[in-house]
Amino acid sequence: MIDLIWLMLFLSGIVTAAFTGRMQAVAQAVLGGAESGVALAIALISMVSLWLGLMRIAELAGLVRLMTNWLRPVGRFLYPSVPPDHPAMGSILANMAANILGLGNAATPLGLKAMQELQTLNGDKDTASDAMCTLLAINTASITLIPTTVIAVRMQSHSADPTSIVGTTLFATCIGTVAAIVFDRLFRAWSSRRRA
Repeated sequence: MIDLIWLMLFLSGIVTAAFTGRMQAVAQAVLGGAESGVALAIALISMVSLWLGLMRIAELAGLVRLMTNWLRPVGRFLYPSVPPDHPAMGSILANMAANILGLGNAATPLGLKAMQELQTLNGDKDTASDAMCTLLAINTASITLIPTTVIAVRMQSHSADPTSIVGTTLFATCIGTVAAIVFDRLFRAWSSRRRA
């Protein structure tokens, strides 16, 4: 569906440009956008590679394991239906640690692995379990200490202080995570009342 929406926007822009005689401007905008897109992608690749490398060093140094141990009580609170020694809990905690460190690209495969592991615990294979819904909500709104991608975009845009958003990002993601947890619990309670 989203592909159709984008196609319609693209075609309506071309038709409008043809009727208003601005096809040259559209062509220049398309080429300029492609050029800036490539430059941004290269800048993002370098920044993400740096942070993924640092994450690997942190993992080899035991920092990720230490962080997941700190998060274990939080994981038991948020995912009471997941056994503490189940592989899903390990993937969930690693996903949370990667998100907190601002490594969304590293967190994505961990989140997918956690979903696969949670599916093994799911009694109804056609419906997402409570733990799966919680993972999705928290993964989407995760607390982020270092917003690496946003910092990279700001650096690419020649911001005077690309890291100035760290404090506001931490505040906003904390609020978002608390809201995700609260709404997850409310919907979970409402759903269990409907089933009863």
